[in-house]
Amino acid sequence: MARSISNLLFKGLSFSGSPASRSSTIAPGLLYLNGMRYSTSVPNDPDTHDDFKPTDKFKGSGLSLKDIVERDVKENPVMLYMKGVPDSPLCGFSSLAVRVLSLYHVPLSARNILEDPELKNAVKAYSTWPTFPQIFIKGEFIGGSDIILNMHQNGELKEKLKDIAANQEKSE
Repeated sequence: MARSISNLLFKGLSFSGSPASRSSTIAPGLLYLNGMRYSTSVPNDPDTHDDFKPTDKFKGSGLSLKDIVERDVKENPVMLYMKGVPDSPLCGFSSLAVRVLSLYHVPLSARNILEDPELKNAVKAYSTWPTFPQIFIKGEFIGGSDIILNMHQNGELKEKLKDIAANQEKSE
């Protein structure tokens, strides 16, 4: 029963069972749910105002995405590439990483990889790690939230962040 309902929903039929106005095949970036059409891509529509089109924040900076990732990792004692931002994580793993790191009261720098798919790919290439969040401490790739949690539990994270936390206390 559940399979047949999900088949109806994902084949472009609305919740009421009436055919959607579009064909029954789903275009990439489209999802029909409860009779509503959701798009995960931006149409190339001349009527779309520039304020609503995605922007490349790094365009014109003269830096490649690889350079930006390298700079982030070098200049920030604790760098987190995550889904969302520290105040509002958009996945449980990113939330866990933020919670664990915040226990040490160290300055946390972060980038939301959901804002730019190119940045996401550049970070993956830089670390050769496929999943997010990705945590770098003092320029070294550490891993994801599971690794950070394990390091916290066995005391390794405290040791790794000791001098960063001490520098933070001196500057306050």
